[in-house]
Amino acid sequence: MLSILKYLKPYKLQVSLIIVLTLIGTLLELYLPTLMADVVDIGIVNNDIPYILRTGLWMLVCAIFAIGLTVLVNFFASRVAMGFGKDVRRKLFVNVENFSLQEFEKIGPASLITRSTNDVKQIQDVLNMMLRMMTRAPLMLLGGIILAVSRDQTLSLIFIVALPVLALTIYLISRKAIPLFGELQKKTDRLNLLLRESLIGTRVVRAFNRVEFEKKRFNQANEEFRDTGIRVNKIISFLFPSMMIIMNFTNIAIVWFGAIRIDAGAMQVGNLMAFLQYSMMILMSLIMLSFAFIMIPRAQASAKRVNEVLLIDPDIKDPEQAKAETGAHAEVEFKNVTFRYAGAEKAAVEDISFLAKPGETTAIIGSTGAGKTSLVQLIPRFYDIESGSILVNGIDIREMKQHTLREKIGYVPQKASLFSGTIAENVRFGAKDATDQEVMDALQTAQAIDFVNEKEDGINTYIEQAGSNLSGGQKQRLAIARALVRKPEIYIFDDSFSALDYKTDAKLRSALKEETGNSTIILVAQRVNTVMDADRIIVLNEGKLAGIGTHEELLKDNTIYQEIVESQRTEGESA
Repeated sequence: MLSILKYLKPYKLQVSLIIVLTLIGTLLELYLPTLMADVVDIGIVNNDIPYILRTGLWMLVCAIFAIGLTVLVNFFASRVAMGFGKDVRRKLFVNVENFSLQEFEKIGPASLITRSTNDVKQIQDVLNMMLRMMTRAPLMLLGGIILAVSRDQTLSLIFIVALPVLALTIYLISRKAIPLFGELQKKTDRLNLLLRESLIGTRVVRAFNRVEFEKKRFNQANEEFRDTGIRVNKIISFLFPSMMIIMNFTNIAIVWFGAIRIDAGAMQVGNLMAFLQYSMMILMSLIMLSFAFIMIPRAQASAKRVNEVLLIDPDIKDPEQAKAETGAHAEVEFKNVTFRYAGAEKAAVEDISFLAKPGETTAIIGSTGAGKTSLVQLIPRFYDIESGSILVNGIDIREMKQHTLREKIGYVPQKASLFSGTIAENVRFGAKDATDQEVMDALQTAQAIDFVNEKEDGINTYIEQAGSNLSGGQKQRLAIARALVRKPEIYIFDDSFSALDYKTDAKLRSALKEETGNSTIILVAQRVNTVMDADRIIVLNEGKLAGIGTHEELLKDNTIYQEIVESQRTEGESA
């Protein structure tokens, strides 16, 4: 918890102001019972009306000032807590954006969402409470005890019994509740995961008639979350009644023994009234502290989860001395590259070497699971290789800044990812300063212009989240247009034509040849007709290089390529 409070540093002036205002306000509140005692013991006893009016007016002024200061403290505490939450969320987001895919997958998107929202909110709420209570409660507790003892030392002995009983009650309840808070956050993770999976995969769920199964799965997680929440609240619900019982018995004892002392002439009525007020302040401050102690463990569980993300040091970093790379075109070379995913026994790609030249198309083909996508994801450094090297214009990509490297690349992923916004905004994701004409040209090359023009608002048509109002082929073509508008030196198409029909596929590849010019094209595909015109075809088999050559060369002497061609041969289609 303390480590995450370092993000309070920009607000240290406001925190200092809160402490000062709280101190003044608490002293004013502590002063009020003394004034009241004077009104009774001096004004009423001596029937001194002017003194009563003067002291009463002074009490009113002190009360108004105390209220005003409390309002200011609450205002500043809320601002600090909200600003702190904003800063932590921003830091979380920035840190996650720097993760490699391996680190991102390790925690999981559902848990990252929970940590960035629910967990930060828990910390933010506790911070707000701490700023308002954690300064006020100790001051009131200490001041109340000192002033109560100063009023009557003998009567103060009641606190020797009351305070330990109260502290023990808080301890026992906290001990039961604290472990459940961490469990509750994990249940929240599970709920978010199931909800996210169900919403994203709603078409699959309905297509396979698994709605009832998903309902049961979600209901089970939901009930577990509910049961844990009820257990926590049941335990905490004992806190307030227990404290009220202790407080009331303490007040009874004070009145009882105070009356005895007044009857014996050892105490005045005003002092007893002030003593009662101070005892209430002492006990209320303990209640405030108890709520803080109950809430802090939950915030600690959340802070631990947030810190886990903040303290992850991304594996993929920019070099301290990046090598400068110049040139209008980019040559990509793999030299004995081996890569395996974290925890995997077998390498995803092993000992791969090839050269992709500017102005040429290098195609990668192979069966499912051969390592095609894993191979091309190494070029933008989504993952770092285990051994070997990947060179761009003769420079190892690990010696280049990630920003510089990725500026050279137009990447179209296997699954087209679109964002909520207009078609133009999605295409401009590749080049934010692209003009409307450049957007239209990219759409024309990507064979997307026809369906865009059919839309009522054209390029200003709104796309729903993840492109849910578009077909698979339309999403792929917009993803291709996004890469084209960037005009990069290296194009990576990761099975980006799989949702297109053969005619559109052929037209798109023809248009790409004219558009890409001297850029290096690396094309991953499943279909032979997509790769057969490539300048070189790389055949992968179980992560290893099984052959390199043109379509004709591979068809002549590469068994694996021959099998792929044969498996795709249909009536009326010739390899």
